[in-house]
This record gives sequence, C-alpha cells and structure tokens, in this order.
Amino acid sequence: MEDVETKARNLYKGVALAPMVRASTTPLRTLALKYGADLVFTEEMIDRSLSNTVREVSSNGMIDYVRDMSGASAKVKKRLAKNGDTPLIVRIDPKLEKGKLVCQLGTGDPNFALKAALHIHQDVDAIDINMGCPKKFSVSGGMGSALLSDPGRAASIIKVLRNGIPDKPISCKIRIVEDTMKTLDFCTAMVNAGALAISIHGRRVGDESTKPADWKTLKETLGLLKDKFPTVPIMMNGDFYTRQEWMDMMEETKADGVLLARPALYNTSIFMKPSGNQTDIKYGYNSPLLLEKTCVVRDYLRECVKYSTHYKNVKYVICEMMNNRRSPPNRTPHLLQKYPGGQTVAKTCNCHSIQDLCNLWNVNGFDGKKELPVFAGEHRYEDSYFLDRLKGEAIDKPENESCNKKPKLH
Repeated sequence: MEDVETKARNLYKGVALAPMVRASTTPLRTLALKYGADLVFTEEMIDRSLSNTVREVSSNGMIDYVRDMSGASAKVKKRLAKNGDTPLIVRIDPKLEKGKLVCQLGTGDPNFALKAALHIHQDVDAIDINMGCPKKFSVSGGMGSALLSDPGRAASIIKVLRNGIPDKPISCKIRIVEDTMKTLDFCTAMVNAGALAISIHGRRVGDESTKPADWKTLKETLGLLKDKFPTVPIMMNGDFYTRQEWMDMMEETKADGVLLARPALYNTSIFMKPSGNQTDIKYGYNSPLLLEKTCVVRDYLRECVKYSTHYKNVKYVICEMMNNRRSPPNRTPHLLQKYPGGQTVAKTCNCHSIQDLCNLWNVNGFDGKKELPVFAGEHRYEDSYFLDRLKGEAIDKPENESCNKKPKLH
C-alpha cells in the first residue's frame, strides 16, 4: 500500500485542469481527462457549503453532493418540489475521475476545513486549499489570498487536515508573495506544516489577469523550492498557453507539472499529448495536436448533455471559451476566435436551454434529458457579464475549418 507521500508524488505531476469557479465542473473536467489531462481540480467549494450537503449515488454511478434542505423553510421546499430543482453542489464521475481528482476547498478555519474534507474525502484523491483567490468574497471571509498574509493560520489549516485525514494528500495553491524569498518562506512554512504539494500562480495579489504572469519570479521560486524540497511536487500556473512553454519551464526549473486555467478554456484540446514519434515538433500556438475550437465546443456540449448540466452554466463556459477578455494583450493576437458556423457570444447568450445551445452548435443526439437546475445563489450571472465587455470589439469573420481530425472520445 502506498504511503501518502508517494500518493502525492504520483498524483501531482504532468498537466492539470486548474480550479476555476463555474468552469471546473464535471463536463469540463471529464473533457480535459479525455483529451489527456493527468489530473483535474474541482472548482473551489466553500467549506460550510460543502459540509451542508447530502451524498447521493445515482443509478448510473454518478456521485452527487446536494444541498441538505431538511432545514429549509416550507416555502423553499414547496418551490423546489414544484420546479423539480436539485440543489447540486458537485457531481463526480468515479469511472473517469477516480485516481485523478483533487477537491479544492475555500476555507479560512481549520475546523470548518476538516469537517468539509472529511465529508468528501472518500470520493476524491486529495484536498487542496485555495490560498490564492483575491476576490472580495474570499478575502472578506478570511479565505483565498487572505491566507498569504497570515501564514500561521494557513499552516494551521494544513496541519489539522494532515492529522485528520492522514491517508490523503493535502496541498495548497498560492500566488507569488511579493518576491522570490517571501514566496519561498511561505511555501517552506506550508511544507513544514504538512503540505505534500504546492501549486504557484505567477501573479501577485492585485495583479489584473490581463497583466502577464511574472515568469522571472516564478522561475526563480520554482528552482529554489525544488532544490530545497526535491521530493515535494511543485506545480506552476499562469499564462502557459502552449505546450512548448510549459515543457521548457519544467525542464529548466524541474517543476513537476503545470495547472492550466485560461489556456484550457481557450482550447481544451491543449491537453492532448504527442505520440512517441513526435519528439522533434515545436508545440506552439499552431500545434498540430490542437483541435479546431468549434470541435472542442461541440465535445464540451456532449459532455454537458451526458451530465445533465444546467444550461446557464454551459453558456458561461462556452462564452469564456469564445472571448479573450482576461488574456494578456501580448497573447490575444495569437488566440483567434473563428467560428465557421457563425456562432457568436451574443447568439450563445440568446440560448435559453441546453437544446438551444446544441442547435446553435450543430450538436446532434440531444434526447431531452432533464437538466439539473442550479440552486438559487449558486453560479448566478447575467448575460451582460459578457455582452457589455464585447461592445465595440472586432469579431473575426468565419472561415472554413474541419473537424475531420477530431479523435473519438472514449
């Protein structure tokens, strides 16, 4: 039987789908795995929200954690019964995700963190603590990047989880802490507390997503960390839009792997691996491994139909795939948005069901499966979130592209 340190080394390596709110749900995770991802993270789940769920196993083997409504008001229960709403928090497909799934927790309290982790640990392979999110919601709750300025509390969370769940790897995902040495000091404190893997995002708190990641500081930090803790997996994150970029960085720093967020949304087929006879190819923006974006969106929609994903969440992810609003300006000329079927963000936003989306993207086989509605307050956003940001932007004209090289997903 593997010890927990070996489990961590075998899990935290290669190319991973990063945790992204609204995006890293079941269909994107399974699509990433089918394309070749080595591991996937859930979206961040808040500790108390996860703890307040009931575990259910469906007839087709899906594992669902749904909001415990036993204490809800009669009015709320009546509305849920009328609409058939299922307050789903997370869905797991053990057939595809077993051995490759990391649950990311948003927490600021060791006891809340342990309660949530104990609730879900049987269905995931590791627990990761979000120590990098700079959003007001996280920081005001003492979560996310607030932990970067409170290493004592951050270390306490890691230590309590390690002691409470000794058979599962505990990791954390952070940002650069001011400079190389302060980042190294923070990581050292987490490893000493029991963290068995660390992922580092190459931006600081306050950096806009359109500001290029600081690869210089990231490179220095990765190198020093691997020298200091050669057996602890260290993953990197931030603006790795091509396979060649992360391959070069990993070779230079000895980092164990890379987490992909925006690049995976731009084209999820970025996870596709070269065969043994493709060693001399440079894998840049026009890598021969990449599929056309229309093909990727269609594959994503098929996964959404399979997992009965709510259409609003599907729209959000597809719209993120179709725009570069959060990419650094030096990258956007290389991130083309061309759709031969005439699909646009506006047309996608105008869809009001999963069937509308399948029709727009010419995806056949929709059988009218019932969607699992998102619980009120979860993943809510307005279409203007995308449309207002696209006003006045140039839209690429459609041009011919083929899906002939799309591999069969299995």
